[in-house]
Amino acid sequence: MNYFKTFVLMALLTVGFVIVGDYVGGQNGMLVAFGLAVAMNFFSYWFSDKMVLAMYGAKEVKREDAKELYITVSNLATRANLPMPKVYIMNTPMANAFATGRNPEHAAVAVTTGILDILSPTELEAVLAHEMTHIKNRDILIGTIAATFAGAITMLARMAYFVGGSRDDEGGSNPLVMILMLILAPIAALLIQMAISRSREYAADNGAAQLTGRPQALISALENLTAGVKARPLASDTGSTATAHMFIVNPFKADFLTSLFSTHPTLQQRKENLLNFRMR
Repeated sequence: MNYFKTFVLMALLTVGFVIVGDYVGGQNGMLVAFGLAVAMNFFSYWFSDKMVLAMYGAKEVKREDAKELYITVSNLATRANLPMPKVYIMNTPMANAFATGRNPEHAAVAVTTGILDILSPTELEAVLAHEMTHIKNRDILIGTIAATFAGAITMLARMAYFVGGSRDDEGGSNPLVMILMLILAPIAALLIQMAISRSREYAADNGAAQLTGRPQALISALENLTAGVKARPLASDTGSTATAHMFIVNPFKADFLTSLFSTHPTLQQRKENLLNFRMR
């Protein structure tokens, strides 16, 4: 069912992208938008992981560089029947982690120095199990494509506003329609991205609980990470908010709007989900 929902959401996102392209330039605009979508998907598939890792200054480590971390990832990969992913460390006090890569054979797990400082070994294992579940479920590619399309729809909505959105077979454009498109198209894209990410976060939390057998360890880790990010959020100029959904908890400072359109379930929702999982 989760895969079906993802397919439907991605189909809606693609349709939305093409509709905006159609509004900007009619049939030609629609074709251009579709072509851009194909090109962006190709680029995202092959290079998005390298771009994100470079954006956050992540450095690859081997077993001799971070023995406990490497062994934990290796054990989880064996338990999950996955290839060993590359392991990266980001030098930042903000406590967080994410996984990236186009498939399990080309995956990477990245953690911050901050998370290594504040979590116990069992809590860190639970976080890494969450990320390994994302890899197993191939969530990372889905999330990257969602982010790419969301950004593209925003860009096309702005083009529709500034270009004027008139079509050859129409006498002119409606300023109100253009303003609504400028406002609503990015929100629609973000809502679709949010829906994809939230459903995947629940699945990854459950997968981590199943993989470790310790849902309470992940609950404790999420509590510590949420408090840690609140105390030391990532500066908006340090990374891109378009990548927020990749982290186990949103690394950026929360305000009313970011909370309203958060790509992550709330801490309470995730705790309730894990407690229900534990009772099953």
